This record gives sequence, C-alpha cells and structure tokens, in this order.
Amino acid sequence: MTNPTNTPEKLDFSPNYHSILLATDSSDHSNRATSDTVSIAKLYNAKITGVHVYAAKLHDARFRQMEGGLPEQFRQEQELERQRDVHEDLITRGLSIITDSYLDQIEKICKQESINFSRCSLEGKNYRELVNETKRNSYELLVMGAKGVGANAGSRLGTVCERVVRRTLIDTLIIKDPQRNLADGPIVVAVDGSSRSYGGLLTALSFAKHWNVPVKVIAAFDPYYHYVAFNRIAGVLSEEAGKVFKFKEQEKLHEEIIDSGLAKIYKGHLSVAESIAAEQDITVETVLLDGKPYDAIEKYCRKINPSLLVIGKIGIHADPELDIGGNAENLLRNVDSAVLLSQRQHQPKLDLIADVTTSWTEEAEKRMERVPSFVRQMARLGILRYAQEHNHTVITGRIVEEATAQLMPRHAKETISEIVAAHDAGELKPKSMETKELHWQAAAIARLMRVPEGIMRDSSRERIENYAREQGIAEITLEIVEQGLALARKE
Repeated sequence: MTNPTNTPEKLDFSPNYHSILLATDSSDHSNRATSDTVSIAKLYNAKITGVHVYAAKLHDARFRQMEGGLPEQFRQEQELERQRDVHEDLITRGLSIITDSYLDQIEKICKQESINFSRCSLEGKNYRELVNETKRNSYELLVMGAKGVGANAGSRLGTVCERVVRRTLIDTLIIKDPQRNLADGPIVVAVDGSSRSYGGLLTALSFAKHWNVPVKVIAAFDPYYHYVAFNRIAGVLSEEAGKVFKFKEQEKLHEEIIDSGLAKIYKGHLSVAESIAAEQDITVETVLLDGKPYDAIEKYCRKINPSLLVIGKIGIHADPELDIGGNAENLLRNVDSAVLLSQRQHQPKLDLIADVTTSWTEEAEKRMERVPSFVRQMARLGILRYAQEHNHTVITGRIVEEATAQLMPRHAKETISEIVAAHDAGELKPKSMETKELHWQAAAIARLMRVPEGIMRDSSRERIENYAREQGIAEITLEIVEQGLALARKE
C-alpha cells in the first residue's frame, strides 16, 4: 500500500493487493467475481482465499420449527425421528459438500493460473461471518457479487452485499454485471478531496497501467443547493427578520463567492488528480460535474458505460461514526458497472494541494516576507496545514496569527519573534548555500538562539548546516543541532 506521508519520491506501482478474499456461491455474479479476482491477483502475484458461509444451525432450527406442520404420517414418532436423522445428515454433511464444491471450482481456476489459493468454510450468519473473516486475517481486498443465488430478479443489490459493505474496513469490490470484464475499461474515479478518494485513484491508476485502459477522473459539486435553500428561507422570513438576517447581502455572497468558490475547490481536486497521474506518466481525462453528486455521477456513468467506478467509501465531510457515505451508497445501488469502495487512503503532498486550492491575501504574504528565508518554507507549510485542517481556502493575516499560536509552543513562538526582529534589523546575514536550502524545525531554531548572538551563533549555525549536508539531511531537527554543536565543541 502507498505511504501516505508527503514524501517527494515518485509513487510506484508496487503490488496494491497481496491477499484477496473472494466470496463465492456459484451464482452468475459470483462466477464473474472469480474471473475478475483472478485477473487482479495475476497483476500483483496476490493470494486468493475463497470463502463460503453456510448456515447449518439456522436450517436445523427451521426444520424443528416446521415439524408441527408436517403431514400426519410424518409426525408418527418413529417416522419423525427418521426424518430428523435424514435432515441432520443433510445439514451436517450436505451443506459442507456444497461448500467444498464451490471452493473446488475456484481452486481449479487458480491452479490453472498458478495463483496461490486457500479455502475458508464458515458456518453462521452469512454477512456477519464474512465481515468477521475480513477482520481476522490481513486481507486487503474483498470481492463479492452484488447478488447471490437467492436474489430477486428485480433487485439491484442483495441484502448480504449491502450488509457486508457497511461493515468492512478494507477495500471492497462489488461485481454488478456478470457479462462485463473489469479489464475492458474505461475506469471512472470520483474524487472529492478526501484521502480515500485519492487512495482509490492510485488503485485505479495501477489497474489502468496494467490493463492499458483509460481513466476518467470526475468531481461533482452542487451549485444549486444554496439557491433552493435561500428561496425556501425567503418564503418564511418576515420583512423585519429579513433585515436582521441581511438576506439580500447573504444571497449575493453565496452567488458571487460561495458557489464560484465551490467550483474552484472541485477543479482543484481534479488538478491534484492530474498531477498524481502525471507522476506515473499517465494522462487522465478530468470532468467537472454539477448537480447532486451521486445523481450527476450516475448520469455520467450511464453515458460512458465504464467497467469500473472507484469511489471512497466515505467522503470529505464524513464523521467518525459513518459506515458508508451517502453518495457511495446511492451509487453502489444504482450504477450498472462494478464498484470499488476504497478504504485505502492517500494524502497528496500539501504544497500540491495548496497550489490549486489555496490563495494568500496581500497582508498574509507581507507577514510571511518578514520570516527569515531559512525557516520560511517550514512556517508556510505549517500555516497551509492549519488552513487545510480548518477548511480555509484563503489565508489571511488573521489565519497566519492563529496558525502560529496553535502550531508553536510559547517559547518557540518567542524565539521566532526574536528571529523576525533580528531579520528586520538586518542582523541576520544570509549565508551562501552550496546546495539546496535547509529547513529548520522550530525546536531547532529555539536551541540555536540559546547560543550567544554574533559570531558564535553564526559559526554554530554554519557548522550545523554543514553537518546536516554531510549527512544528507534536508531538515534540521533539535537532535541534529545538538550533534552539530557537539562536533563544534570538539574542534
């Protein structure tokens, strides 16, 4: 799986899935799931575990409940005992034989394709046992059909599938068209700025590179909600209440700023997706959709008929208790293509996100110019991170102050203030940089400021930076400072 940290290294396509759990019941959807799982396993040399759940105890209890309704000749004690023995034998051995037959079918296919395979027979409530199995072992992907052998012809999603996807904590691939191969393409990825949507993008890019199919990245936002809301509010507000609420001003604000701001944010998500794909030398098509997100995405999928839709299981606005997002739930039920609900997470580099979604006011930029160059990038990234966490897309002077107060302990903040003051007074002279500029952590700066100012502090800083470069270190921590000062004392 991809390292979620903001590292500058190029992402690679290391095996995304090492261990795959495949649910089977020999239905048409299950058989297609088997074919697609084998196709995925071959990409990454992954192991497949076939699983089937049978409910012996449930059938036994049902038979006992139905005994009272048997015809008279079957309720004679001797005959009833014989029927019980026959049924018990059917339950204990028959269901096990059926399960083995299902798993034999998958094992034969895996053997032909030289794929590592293991069997898993479970007894109990089907959805519960499947979910528990995903948690018991280190599976990274669950694959199952949208419907099973007992599905109603008119249903789009079986109850077992629906219950399982709500409770799984790993990537879950739901096969919805028994006649469609995943590798046919194209693949559609919906992004909303969440880490799960970007994690799903990485998976889609990996599939696309192996299968040589196009990837279409879409983002959907609803610019009409505010108009509907304001029209409803206008219908209930009195004239006096409208003045207090400043209704006209609020409406204009939404029209001119909020709606256009939403478009900018979602265009930014698409730009980030393009950059992630470009790092892998893949060109993706991006499309900005407007309307209720799940409805706009469903219409788009109906138009281009993808083989796979990839979407984060929960989205950017999810709370910690949510099991599945509303858009993901509606799309899982309504689209015709296979759906991959991504639990895999990836957080793009902060500066990449900031370039397309965040702007700085003139006052904020002036404040940043007062920060010495050797700590400016570190401070800037800290403020950007603060703004992102608080959903700000425009950084003002006030946000710079808030971020500084929260991100720095008091002594470090005071130290930074001293550095800024020294910088403004022209006391800090920029040193020549033989290599790329080093970044100083706040704690490291605080320690340096304890060295007497003047030539001692300047020479100490130079020794520390030279030591960091010799070690191939780009960021100076408190530990590096102590090591550099220790070397300076020995000289």
